[in-house]
Amino acid sequence: MKIFECDPDHPDAKCVLSRLSETLLEAVGDTGQSSFDADDVRQTRSAFFVGYDDDIPIACGALRPISEGIVELNRMYAEKGLGSLLLSALEEHATSLGYSRVWLSTRVANRKAVHFYKKHNYKQLANYGKYAGRNNSICFEKILS
Repeated sequence: MKIFECDPDHPDAKCVLSRLSETLLEAVGDTGQSSFDADDVRQTRSAFFVGYDDDIPIACGALRPISEGIVELNRMYAEKGLGSLLLSALEEHATSLGYSRVWLSTRVANRKAVHFYKKHNYKQLANYGKYAGRNNSICFEKILS
């Protein structure tokens, strides 16, 4: 998989974001689109990436700042079992931007995502920001080395 920074309004990004939304709708009954604003990943120290397999967009992920040392991972999606590769690339980019921690939220019902993040050394933390008090969300943190 080749991973490139991309504007979220690029047709390839829209294509893979659409597949992510369809997958989430089927898995948890919500597309998750309300948790993503494309302008958030156009600001300083943020990014949006698209991953390609043979020039076909099959993955995406966004990084947006929460604070000086914390970045939020959002809209992560990968096909063909390439999630670990994408996550690693996003974490490396977060480190290069000067972040020391990655936070994220997913739905409790999205067992596949919960398992994935735990497998990659993400630890549960208290629900933050708009996820505070929402029993259907679970938040995670990873300290970057």
